[in-house]
Amino acid sequence: MSGATEERVYSSIDVGTNTLRLLIARVGPSGIHPLLKERVITRLGEGFDREIKERAAERTIRALKAFRERLKPYPVEGIRAVGTSVLRRARNGKEFVERVLKETGITIEVISGEEEALLSARGVLSVIRDGRVLIFDVGGGSTEYIFYNDGVEGCFSIDLGVVSLTEAFLTSDPPCGEDLKGMEREVEGRLREFHSSLEVRGVVPGSYTGGKALLVGTAGTPTTLAAIDQALEEYDPERINGYDLSYSTIEAIYRRLISLPLEERRGIVGLERGREDVIIPGAMVVMKTMEVFGFDRMKVSDAGLLEGIVYSMVEPEAT
Repeated sequence: MSGATEERVYSSIDVGTNTLRLLIARVGPSGIHPLLKERVITRLGEGFDREIKERAAERTIRALKAFRERLKPYPVEGIRAVGTSVLRRARNGKEFVERVLKETGITIEVISGEEEALLSARGVLSVIRDGRVLIFDVGGGSTEYIFYNDGVEGCFSIDLGVVSLTEAFLTSDPPCGEDLKGMEREVEGRLREFHSSLEVRGVVPGSYTGGKALLVGTAGTPTTLAAIDQALEEYDPERINGYDLSYSTIEAIYRRLISLPLEERRGIVGLERGREDVIIPGAMVVMKTMEVFGFDRMKVSDAGLLEGIVYSMVEPEAT
């Protein structure tokens, strides 16, 4: 935080495929100090077929209006709102962004998958920094992977998101064996293809394996798994940042999730309302990431994209 010599207030907004998130933070030489952090599941990517549906757009705009009201009491000097996977892919994404500006006064900047990965890395590395790190950010429409070793060696976004996987594979309640097998084949196939492409992309995958690097998961799925494992009745970032999860623990949570119908999953302590369907493919992405890259443990970071966006306003040139 070399560029911040005095404390100022900034805000970041993440317009995601599944979740809308707001951070208002005081920023100074010692880093980011959250004043308000909120999230609302609006599922902007619901039923996505290259176009944002009207009901999803309306839900998201209502939430953005509420966020605007939440900002009013704070002396915010800068606001940056970013749109990710669903807005990158939607044919009517530009029209949605224009509508949001007209109805809420909020300008959404649609960022590339690479920039999303870099911003997520900046947020994670503000709370967890331990030599060689593989960071992954599980989102509603895509998953980002960042390879870090005293600097970013590679950052990539792949179209593997929990909303699209839910809608494509989970057709029964509770999910049937064939649905789960199909989803597993899709996730593992995509990740092994990604892994095998890393050498030509300038990353040596063998240097990012268990014992040689730290695996860090961020965003809704990893933080939810940490909350479930601790049976957190109220979400607490302090108990999430740096929390350690083993593969066997995650697998046990996954087995519990798939054994229950949707309504019973809602009763699991630590599982955020509205995430009871997408947590299943999310857990699958986490487990397959660990398998493909050879990790039996991972750390969880509550900090991620929102914090990275704030840092980008304070120190635009930093990596």
